[in-house]
Parts: sequence; structure tokens; C-alpha cells
Amino acid sequence: MSERVLLKNMRSDCGPVGFDEYRQLGGYEALERAVRTMTPDEVINMVTESGLRGRGGAGFPAGRKWGFVRKDAPHPRYIQSNTDEMEPGTFKDRVLVNTDPHLVIEGITMAAYAVQADVAVFFIRPSYNDDAELIERELSAAREAGMLGKNILGSDFSFDIEVHRSAGRYICGESSAQANAIMGKRPNPDKTGHMTSSGLWGMPTVVNNVETLAHVPHIIRNGVEWFKGLAATPTGDGTKLYCVSGEVVDPGCYELPMGTRLGDIIFEHAGGMLPGAEFKTCIPGGASTSFVTQAQLATPMDFDSMKAAGLSLGTGSIVVFDKNTCLVQATINILTYFARESCGWCTPCRDGIPYMLSLLQDIEAGDGTEADVKRLETVAAGMAHAYCGFAPGAASTVKGLLRSFRDEVREHLDGRGCPFGDMEKPKPGDWKVLDRDAS
Repeated sequence: MSERVLLKNMRSDCGPVGFDEYRQLGGYEALERAVRTMTPDEVINMVTESGLRGRGGAGFPAGRKWGFVRKDAPHPRYIQSNTDEMEPGTFKDRVLVNTDPHLVIEGITMAAYAVQADVAVFFIRPSYNDDAELIERELSAAREAGMLGKNILGSDFSFDIEVHRSAGRYICGESSAQANAIMGKRPNPDKTGHMTSSGLWGMPTVVNNVETLAHVPHIIRNGVEWFKGLAATPTGDGTKLYCVSGEVVDPGCYELPMGTRLGDIIFEHAGGMLPGAEFKTCIPGGASTSFVTQAQLATPMDFDSMKAAGLSLGTGSIVVFDKNTCLVQATINILTYFARESCGWCTPCRDGIPYMLSLLQDIEAGDGTEADVKRLETVAAGMAHAYCGFAPGAASTVKGLLRSFRDEVREHLDGRGCPFGDMEKPKPGDWKVLDRDAS
């Protein structure tokens, strides 16, 4: 049985661990150690040496990102704690916030100490309203105990956290778009500068996912080698929260060593397929990652191994499909979501995603041709030229469909239609598609 770290305080009733209980479990000891015995640089160096990488999908080294904030950078400095979690199939951050809110608060505060930030914005999706209220209550408890506010734990370090409820758009998960949303602007990505030098209100801003931040207290308390030893990879990187949903016996959130094999997560930890179901494929890291094959189930679920296999770890959120699932239909559902969520800023995303969707709808209906399949492939490849990572992520499912399940796509062509039967049709107005015949 692997060691639980992020979920070790989870109660049997899955209720939140309050401030007093968290303190009894050793909570805030790492923060006390940091502000009383360590310099900000020592915290950054320790996190850097641990190899902790961002858990929001990109996998960028956390300590290295913190080091980008110049020592002479102006104040105020900000932390953006990303709990937007709009990636379909992903719910790990909600589990963390729901069960151990003070671990998240402590992690945010330690990141702030490392970069000498003044304020953090806890950015959370609107459908997590109960979780936002929980965090606000626990923030008040932390302030009353001197863990937030002026002169934290009697030190010279002052810092506080504010909660910002998102308006509810997928694009707000992108760091600069999220910053624009917080500032009351249209949430478009902005690639004109680096967030660590010019983020919120033009000031230095560090953006981290809450799962990333929740690891920090454990690293400071237990050490670099301990953290590296938790992983199933040669380079370390601790544990990972893997979400599993779809046609499995025990869907849920599992904390396992980073690098646990994909097939082991599905068939050992999540209990395997439902009775009567047979594995066909899965998406391994949320809807913006591509379908995998049976042969790829042996791939370790870590950033480097997945990349070497032509896949992406993403958020580590696995959605499992059985043999009776039409993957053309599944891809249509995914692209419907992404077409609706595009911010519309750049042409590849604004026009390309609806165009791919319309091609797949024709194929699903039996009106597609081999030329449409090739056109779909070309458009998906062109998504690499989009302004941010949204469109390439949306295209990855299409690429995986054509790479690994092209024969299934061809079964729909030339008037045959879907061999799996009709899918439930969305209501009119659920999305807009590009009428390519009129273009």
C-alpha cells in the first residue's frame, strides 16, 4: 500500500478537517519552520531540489517558477491559487479543498513566503460554491490563529488570501486569462509578458494549482529525499492525485506514486471494468488528452513517460470507455464542450474547433467522406498555431481518434452512419458550428 500524503488526513465521513483538528495532526508546523528558521531562498531551493512539478497539467517545476520572481521586484506581489478545475473528468482539487482545506491554505502561504507575496487570490469555479464558502470560513479561522494577516506567527511576514469566484469559463484555467478575469476584464490569454514579472495589475504573480501547493508543507516538513522516494519514477516527484471515472467499478480520486502504470490505476485501484463491460480506451489526463490503446496501458502515469509514449499526463484524470462506446460520438461530445468554451480570440480556436465538430457530425451522420477525414486531420494539425494551449488540447482527442481508431471512423463513411446507433442529440443552440458549405 503506497503512502498517503495529500489525503492522509481524510476523515472517514469525508468531511473537512477544521483548524483545531489540523493543528493536532501537525498542521502549520511546516509554515512555522519556514518563517522562523528558513529564508525565502531556502524554501525555494528545497522545493526546486524536490523536483515538484505543477499538477495543473503543464508539469513546470514549481521551485523554478518561484525563482523567476526577482529579489528586487516591486510590491505588491501576488499568488494565484488555481482551483478553476474546468477540465472534464477532473475533480481532484475539489477533493483536496473539501477534505483538507488548511493543507491548501498552508501550502499557499508557504509559496507566498518563498516569493514574499502580499496577497493570494484563491480562484475557484462557480459550481464549487459550497467549497468557496468552506475556504472562506477556514481562512477566517486561520486569521484568528495568526496564520494569516499581519506579522504571521510573530514574524515580519504579512500576507492574506482572498477568494474569487470564477464566472465559469474553461479558458480561465489559463494563467493570464485567469488574471484578466480577476481584474474584471474579458478572460482572454495574454502572452505579451511573463506572469512572474507582470501579472495581476502588472505586478509579479505566481500561478500554481492547489494540488501543487498542497505538496509544499510536506516537502518542508519531511525533506527532499523523502518526497522523491514516494514516486515510482527514477527522478521522483512524490505522489499524484489520479481521478478515475467512466465504466469502472470504483470511480474516485486515488493518491498513488507518481509514475503508477495507467492499467494498474484502472484495473487494480479503480476495480476494473463494470460487469459486462470490456475496455476499449480511455483518456488519461482529462478531455484535452488523446485516446490510448490497450498496448499503452503499461505506460507509467508521469510527465516524461507519457510524453515519450506520445501521450499527455494532463491533470491525471482518467475517463474509461467500454467496447460499446462510439468514439466519434465521444469526440463530438468533447468538441461540443470546447467549441462552447473557446474565448474566440484566435482563428485556429474560434473557427477550427467548430469546423472539426461539423466534420465529425457529418461523419457520424453517414454524410462524411475520406476527404473529410483527411481535412479533419489537417485542421487538427493546424491547432498547434493557436495563441494558447486551449486549441491544441481540444485537437489532441481528434488526433488520438484518427491515430488509434481510424478504422472506426471509416466505418461511418459513405452513407453508413454510426455502427453503434444514434447518439442523444443536443438541444438547438447548445453550440454553434461553422457552415463550411456557406464559407
